[in-house]
Amino acid sequence: MKNFSLETLKREIFAKKSFLCVGLDVDLSKIPPFLLKEEDPIFAFNKAIIDATHPYTIAYKPNIAFYEAYGEKGWQSLRKTINYLNEQHPHIFTIADAKRGDIGNTATMYAKAFFEDLQFDSVTVAPYMGQDSVEPFLAFENKVTILLALTSNKGAFDFQTLTTEKIPLYEQVLIRSQKWHNAQNLMYVVGATKAEYLANIRRIIPNAFLLVPGVGAQGGDLKEVCQYGLNDSVGLIINASRAVIYASQGEDFAEKAGEVAQNLQKEMATILDTKFQ
Repeated sequence: MKNFSLETLKREIFAKKSFLCVGLDVDLSKIPPFLLKEEDPIFAFNKAIIDATHPYTIAYKPNIAFYEAYGEKGWQSLRKTINYLNEQHPHIFTIADAKRGDIGNTATMYAKAFFEDLQFDSVTVAPYMGQDSVEPFLAFENKVTILLALTSNKGAFDFQTLTTEKIPLYEQVLIRSQKWHNAQNLMYVVGATKAEYLANIRRIIPNAFLLVPGVGAQGGDLKEVCQYGLNDSVGLIINASRAVIYASQGEDFAEKAGEVAQNLQKEMATILDTKFQ
């Protein structure tokens, strides 16, 4: 089983001067039409994107729904993608964006599927069912559980910011999860469109890594996220999906994806140089 090391992730960040994650959310209706002639269009697309962007990225995040939707063939494409990443770029952090949330043996089986079978470094988990829905994931050594804390969608305000005992629910998630077994293996999802909350989040979890979606197509601002979210170890993984992978629908799609990723990396390098000079 592939073992994750937080030190490896930190080295990648400072070596590449990047904390960019590329989301591999493959929709066959949006990829360049000529790829549909391939035996496995999804993998062909992913491989080209990875080959073009890996110098500028420290993580990749397939959204599992985009593979489940295509049934057995989709799962085969996902397996080929993660195998390619692990073989060709073993130091790059891999995230199964599955948002699983169940208890006991069911949670353990979800964890086995992503950590042991598919060999991901991490998986996203919904905390709504509480401690016994998360600790089965945390039981896996050298693997990371990424807990949904404050998400980037409009409906996040339906529940996540509701106050209980004068404390917003998302804060309760942050506070209580720090007391769970193997909490050192937790990261947290915080949406870029909620950047104004980051200072408070950093007060509660100053040292944890945050996975931040929403930069790019969803309107999140990278500089604002970094202003409030950076810590002494960087502590941020910024995800960009559509803005990178669908930069072009032509035969130059991979080249254009690489250019967008490089531009984001350059912006991140400037931010890191300023903070760690």
